[in-house]
Amino acid sequence: MPVDFKAQDKQLYAPSAKPLIVDVPEMTFVMVDGRGNPGTSAEYANAIAVLYGFSYAVKMSKKGAETPAGYYDFVVPPLEGLWAIDGEAQAPTAIDKERFVWTSLLRVPDFVTEGVFEQFRDVLAAKKRDLDVSVIRRETFAEGLCGQITHIGSYDDEPPTIAALEQFIADSGYRTQIAGLRQHHEIYLGDPRKVVPDKLKTLIRHPVVRA
Repeated sequence: MPVDFKAQDKQLYAPSAKPLIVDVPEMTFVMVDGRGNPGTSAEYANAIAVLYGFSYAVKMSKKGAETPAGYYDFVVPPLEGLWAIDGEAQAPTAIDKERFVWTSLLRVPDFVTEGVFEQFRDVLAAKKRDLDVSVIRRETFAEGLCGQITHIGSYDDEPPTIAALEQFIADSGYRTQIAGLRQHHEIYLGDPRKVVPDKLKTLIRHPVVRA
């Protein structure tokens, strides 16, 4: 049976009615950085196509001659995003989408080493010549302690949920600390192509340290 990270690490992916503090361990991701409004940006559309194209190329390698060492079948996990406002070292609470700075990412199995990454990046480039595959990178990082909350509804309606998360973080004896890859973090548990906006589920994380 394919490994499903959502089932394996339930606390990190399962929506909860209440905010909580989670300790996110080291994971491996493929990532693409960009800027601007994700709803209108060709750069963002390319990023999503490249991330999913890469992940499915690795997943389906079980049917070919290029199966990596240590391969195991897996469920492609949900899309994630790190978000900031250009020039501001804080979580984006204002809807000013043209100033968004983002990193879109997908978790990949640990057998995706740097060598495996380069191999399947080249496979994707050969198969999908319409995509700019050069933008993708592999990175392993431990997000560490985070406050986490579930937002239900449109992405544009997140500010009150973010405010509730910040209050919970403060009440729990922590404070948000934005730095490096530890940013305002969203995990998309609903597909906006298939789910009406007011039913979308998004996990929101903020990295924290003791106050």
